[in-house]
Amino acid sequence: MSIQFFSKLSQNYIEILEDNEYYDTTIEVGKDPNVKIFRAHMIILCHRSSFLRRTLTSNKKNNDVLAHIKLSNISPETFQIILRYLYGGILSLNGQDTLDIFKLLAAADELLLQELVDYLQKYFIENKIEWMEQNFELTHRISFQSNSLPEIQKFCTDFMAKSPEKIFKSLDFTSLSKKSLISLIKRDDLQMKEIEVWEHVLKWGLAQNQTLVPDPDTWTDDDFKMMENTLQSCLPLIRFFSLSAKEFLHKVSPYKKLLNYQLYKDLLNSYMDPDIEPNDNNIPLPRNLEISDNIESNIVNLNIISTISRWIDKVDYNSKFSYLRELYVPYKFELLLSGSRDGFSPKKFHELCDNKPNTITFIKVKETGEILGGHNASIWKSSIGWSQSYYSFIFSFKNKVEIKDSILSRIKNIDKALYHYEYSGPRFGSLDLRLSYNGNVSEANQFNYNICKQTNYDKRIRDTEDEFYIEDYEINVLNVLFNLKPNSIYRLTNSLPSRVYK
Repeated sequence: MSIQFFSKLSQNYIEILEDNEYYDTTIEVGKDPNVKIFRAHMIILCHRSSFLRRTLTSNKKNNDVLAHIKLSNISPETFQIILRYLYGGILSLNGQDTLDIFKLLAAADELLLQELVDYLQKYFIENKIEWMEQNFELTHRISFQSNSLPEIQKFCTDFMAKSPEKIFKSLDFTSLSKKSLISLIKRDDLQMKEIEVWEHVLKWGLAQNQTLVPDPDTWTDDDFKMMENTLQSCLPLIRFFSLSAKEFLHKVSPYKKLLNYQLYKDLLNSYMDPDIEPNDNNIPLPRNLEISDNIESNIVNLNIISTISRWIDKVDYNSKFSYLRELYVPYKFELLLSGSRDGFSPKKFHELCDNKPNTITFIKVKETGEILGGHNASIWKSSIGWSQSYYSFIFSFKNKVEIKDSILSRIKNIDKALYHYEYSGPRFGSLDLRLSYNGNVSEANQFNYNICKQTNYDKRIRDTEDEFYIEDYEINVLNVLFNLKPNSIYRLTNSLPSRVYK
């Protein structure tokens, strides 16, 4: 049996700290005019702090001379708290100002007191988020001076990514460390347009090379090499393919000597000829800007929504690079029906979706993860018959991530674009994309005859014509946002069928 009497032990060690007779070390703490000399014991300091061990070893006393060290970066008030922690394992934050507690964290980090650092870091993350936002410059500067504050570093990078406009107004962006800059621009969720990311990176690079003038037309080859060396870790993180042709021409081409030759060639080709594929298969997708309020879907993501929106508006829709361009979301995708929520019956489909113009169907195929779907520029109906549509199309994606290999299939027989039937779900063409029930009719019937077989649209969207099972499906209605192009508004408001065929 082992009994631990830590409380009394702690009290005895605090008494040793307060004893003025047996000390062998003096520590000069603070800067003029706030300087104080503390008396302490080398054996305790060395065993409690690896930093103090190294410092005392390099300032080892000779014979009977006291060891003496200086800690000018720490205030006497803060060091008094640290000494009580070192001797007695006691820490009390009651009545402490938050700024003083943060200074205590910085001091603990400098002295390599990892136990105390971990505790205080957790304390700030759980209790002081608002304070860190209000004192962001200090929080950011202190956290990135160290490798021991990963949670606060993550808070800083998250905050910068979500609210970059606040940061750049309150923080000198060019003072960021390279480590901090890289941690920021590598994020998919950085809420900045890509051209702004590029411009800020250039501004940061110029600040690190103050002999360079801002105009690249005046730079020598040595100047470009110097800037390239500064930005070599940042350049691969810029999503150049997300830029518009105008942005590329005016903002990137003047700096082409900074870029890898093949990258610049691929970029140039992507704007000059949309049919040329890039050599690099790992080009990052556009950043996930926070426009998720415009999307209500558990099946697709922003990149798929952007691609479909381009198909609807015919914006670079034939380009093999379009999925890499900056997100294009001029519609609000409002959820009408979710199979996992509302069921998979024709009855529920018609109940929720009939007579709703301009809908998008998303289908997730069970086992394969494929995403199939179609745009109905007209309406769904329960009455049996064909509907005409000039603008409907169907599509497929290998999965939620692989946007590059998507298939777009537009209507080729406009008189048979859509088929309506009380016991069918969404049905594009005869069999091009069909969800339906095959069997005895009842209200509980579930879709059990689902197939893709090219008939009335110009491409097949699956590699197989076998029937498939549904993991989930959704119907979204498209609502026009304020920034929609005028030709899109015309198309959406003039796409109802002129006649229904029976």
